[in-house]
Amino acid sequence: MSERRSLRGARILLCVTGSIAAYKAVSLLRALTRDGAEVSVVMTPSATRFVTPLTFETLSGRPVRHGLFDGAETMPHLRATDEADLVLVAPATANCLAKCALGVADDLVSTLLLAARCPIVMTPAMDGDMWEHPALVSHVRAMRERGVVVLEPEDGPLASGLIGKGRFPAEPTVMEAVAACLDRRRDWAGQRVLVSAGPTREPIDAVRFVTNASSGKMGYAVADAAARRGADVVLVSGPTALAPPTGVTTVDVLTADEMAREMEARFAWATVLVMTAAVGDFRPRRPSSVKIKKHDWDGAPLALERTPDILASLSRKRTHQILVGFAAESDNLLDNGRKKLRQKDLDFIVINRVTGADSALGGDTSDAIFLPRHGQAMPVERLPKRLLADRLLDTVRDQCLTHPSAPALESNREIRRIH
Repeated sequence: MSERRSLRGARILLCVTGSIAAYKAVSLLRALTRDGAEVSVVMTPSATRFVTPLTFETLSGRPVRHGLFDGAETMPHLRATDEADLVLVAPATANCLAKCALGVADDLVSTLLLAARCPIVMTPAMDGDMWEHPALVSHVRAMRERGVVVLEPEDGPLASGLIGKGRFPAEPTVMEAVAACLDRRRDWAGQRVLVSAGPTREPIDAVRFVTNASSGKMGYAVADAAARRGADVVLVSGPTALAPPTGVTTVDVLTADEMAREMEARFAWATVLVMTAAVGDFRPRRPSSVKIKKHDWDGAPLALERTPDILASLSRKRTHQILVGFAAESDNLLDNGRKKLRQKDLDFIVINRVTGADSALGGDTSDAIFLPRHGQAMPVERLPKRLLADRLLDTVRDQCLTHPSAPALESNREIRRIH
């Protein structure tokens, strides 16, 4: 097993649910604190029937929460998750897994899991054939698609005397999963990421405009993932219906000219540019400042002109930045993506299909082809955009930020923060 880094300073919320394996959480707590983590414990009422809260209080040196209405604390589920770098559910019963998948919040543990924005690791433990029941298989799949790390239970003797898959995962396996999640959470620390997202709108008159079907979901997912993983993030967004990601500086724009101006103003600050925005390629040449009445239109075609190519312009001005582009293609995906990668002198490009039932525009999921400047094309299966964003950051980190041509942050300290 590879050497695991210290967990010193990591704030972990250990959630214990009602399984006979609850006693193993005691040893796990000792291992986490021995590695330097600061651990707070939350228990379900049924978990307290297997191990007393006093045991965890003694070993953690902290009060144990086990009810939504304990003491005078207001909204303990929010306070607990706000203070945590990671939530570890150990053991996670079939009931807990189902409630997490379905969004049920009827006790403190299930409520805080619904409120958590930090990484979640779940260590299943259950009896008999429960792990392979179709309902539970569906619940686990749903959670993994949402980014929850659900470990595989182990085969062996179970509490009922049966032999099967359901044993609490080995402690080193759990510790490795915790360390991996925390490492990933911090792996973009020190990077300054400038993200564009959404469509642009180009006015025809005072009420009508030319736009496209981009929802902005991919760019918002990238900005959110980069911030969660430690980056300083600025998101320049066209008009969307999405809430700004937490911890991200968001700049709202409408037109391609506005987006170009805001991106250029922040480009020198950035170490990585991720251009997901579907910037309109054309705009009306002579927009009207007032609403055009139907009877005033003479039937002439709408005269269009090209909008600025923001990514190409920024590429010509780069000094130290890693440039990641997106190519929305309807055919010849790989050939067209390679052409855009070369023409705009990018380090990495994500190629999406934007036609048919598999279109990436507007949906919550997307498949893609990742194409780095150095390396082979990498097809990526259809994923929720939140997971695709993390996959993208993983690949850019490995293919670009660790490449010899990547910018050295230490040499760029003089770049002033301008957003």
